[in-house]
Amino acid sequence: MNITNKTQVFVFVFSGLTDNGVLASFLFILFLHVYMVTVVGNIGMMTIVYITSNLHTPMYFFLSYLSLVDLLYSSVVTPKMLSDLISTKKAISFVGCALQFFLFAGLAGTEVIILANMAYDRYVAICHPLHYICIMTKKKCSCLVVLSFTIGFLQSFMLTSCIFSLQYCDSHIIDHFYCDILPLIKLSCSDTKVCAMITILDIVSIAQGSFIVILISYTLIISSILRMKSAEGRQKAFSTCSSHVMCSSIFYVSVFFTYLRSHSNVIENQDKMAAVFYTVVTPMLNPLIYSLRNQEVKRGIIRLVHKQM
Repeated sequence: MNITNKTQVFVFVFSGLTDNGVLASFLFILFLHVYMVTVVGNIGMMTIVYITSNLHTPMYFFLSYLSLVDLLYSSVVTPKMLSDLISTKKAISFVGCALQFFLFAGLAGTEVIILANMAYDRYVAICHPLHYICIMTKKKCSCLVVLSFTIGFLQSFMLTSCIFSLQYCDSHIIDHFYCDILPLIKLSCSDTKVCAMITILDIVSIAQGSFIVILISYTLIISSILRMKSAEGRQKAFSTCSSHVMCSSIFYVSVFFTYLRSHSNVIENQDKMAAVFYTVVTPMLNPLIYSLRNQEVKRGIIRLVHKQM
């Protein structure tokens, strides 16, 4: 990736979330608290899973890595966004922008694949309960996590190589609050057709591919649950899936809203709001949803609190 010889821009400037000073101060305080909850919530979730023997199962193994990805994913964007809300100049170097984009895209790709892995885990647990231990072995779960990170960062490397080999010579103002695909493509003064096509293929193959896995898994899960004779069994099965369904739905709706609809030449306010939701808010919601809706996690939290008292 020959960055220096292919661009005249060495520093980008973000347009940011708002130019209103009062609103910027309010958003800084709001998102600072959101980020603090994100850090505490995800570190707490990983700690609870690690120290609670009852949670040493494939479901919570994947959940701990989802929390790790959420923590890193949010940290790639949120601290810079917070800094820019109270700064007069929202600048980032070309290399810094490339690094932010690479990490952001890699972790986002990893997250959607981990969500698909979690759906597959629930499918095996509910549809093949007698073979669950044999199918979801520790080695297989570890391989699925490694595969998630590998695919996530390979597709990120491909996108980063494409986006940052373009020329940026007319303007250096990114109409966004972080380095994302669409505003960077719109900013470039070179032919972006190939990069735009690669971007679409990447989103279709990774995001929609993972979404199809989740959809098929839950179609089979629902079919299996409806065949259960025990009402208590059906309720328990639904409860083990509800947290994952909520987390997946929140993430996919905001991502698909941003990337898979028609776009004008200007990043609209709703695009930025959707981006804020899946980059800042969703990583905070995931551990909260699992903490509030999952009984085993609740019991783990209670035991941890009792040990500290």
